[in-house]
Amino acid sequence: MYVNGERAFDLLKRIGFTRVGGSEEECRAAQILRAECEAAGVPAVVEPFEIDDAELEAAELEILEPFRQTYPVTGYKCAQNTPEGGLAADFLYVEDATEANLADARGKIVLVDGFMRVPLFRKLLDAGVVGIVTMEGALRDRLEETDLSTRKLRGPLRAFGNAPMVHLRVRDAFDLVSRGACRARLALKNTPVKKTSHNVVATIEGTERPDEILSFGAHYDSVEFSTGVYDNGAGSVINMEILRWFREHPPRRTVKFMWYGSEEQGLEGSWAYVRAHAEELKKHLLMINVDIGGPVLGGDKATVTAEESLVHYLDYFTKLNGYSVAVNQGIYSSDSIPFADSGVPGVNFYRAGAEGAAYIHCRHDTLGFLSAAMLEKTAVHVLDFGRSMANAAVFPVARKIPENMAEEVGKYLYKKELAELKAE
Repeated sequence: MYVNGERAFDLLKRIGFTRVGGSEEECRAAQILRAECEAAGVPAVVEPFEIDDAELEAAELEILEPFRQTYPVTGYKCAQNTPEGGLAADFLYVEDATEANLADARGKIVLVDGFMRVPLFRKLLDAGVVGIVTMEGALRDRLEETDLSTRKLRGPLRAFGNAPMVHLRVRDAFDLVSRGACRARLALKNTPVKKTSHNVVATIEGTERPDEILSFGAHYDSVEFSTGVYDNGAGSVINMEILRWFREHPPRRTVKFMWYGSEEQGLEGSWAYVRAHAEELKKHLLMINVDIGGPVLGGDKATVTAEESLVHYLDYFTKLNGYSVAVNQGIYSSDSIPFADSGVPGVNFYRAGAEGAAYIHCRHDTLGFLSAAMLEKTAVHVLDFGRSMANAAVFPVARKIPENMAEEVGKYLYKKELAELKAE
């Protein structure tokens, strides 16, 4: 067998520790991956880059009326600090922040549903809120089995403004809304810092067309509290198996292998790579990304950010070779996005867990629901597709992003909103 699931699973065990972007643990994982490349006979480099972060010193949410109670919260890194002692204001649950919900929100601390993205953040700022509370989890959560994450107010949101922000559990949000909370004190103190994250890059030069490049990418960082083996230690070890094959079977075109840091904080590693290698990027023909894999129960999928003809080709290719892979055209929230924004088409391979059979972005992302056999299953068809591209007599994929995909990438990156802001 030209890929080895047991070997991949062993490497997954070795990098299966929490490795948040910019941390010492992430750096340790990068060194493990670099050493693994070199042990396989492929030199690798570790490329550092800076990310925005913050040191949290205090985060508090206290309900003042009609009862007094302090709830456990985490602060948003890089959010605006409150005055010393906190900010007291009327409190309002604005649900999903419709126009009617926000009609009376000015000057208030608000609790809001949903993940904080640009449209929601802009609506809240435009409504004049003075503090924002978000929530996560489920009412049935057991405290001893779940964690409250620390979130970051990312750069694209901060471009529109800032506000003090904290994060609490759904069960506590339910409690305070049920009891009619109408006035609160919010306190946040954090200090912005720069941290260093790392990409790992290995190159196998093409034998006939070295100036034509295919890249295999996977992020290797995790979120806090999580060993991140499903997301995305799995993709990292799958690509290591593919590197081993190309080392023994040199391709006609150059293949690069990139393990990206800080993907979980906004695709920071892949953005750093495309910015640092703008000239080289002109030679890139295709980006193959692997993000999530290995669940025993689940199915293999491929999302193609390229012309529709590649969707059909990949669908035919997998069927001809007996691989069960659901193929669609679209964008995938991972490291292929910065490449697509730079005009490089991509294919995102992933094995998604069946409902209830996999866990992501939490302490339950562990080896227990993954297997060596399923890592191997995905690796085989990713490699077969990749080598068909690397060794094609004529490269069959146009180096362009079709209009419909460019539009989706633009929406994902909030290009319209950022352009409007710049024009103001």
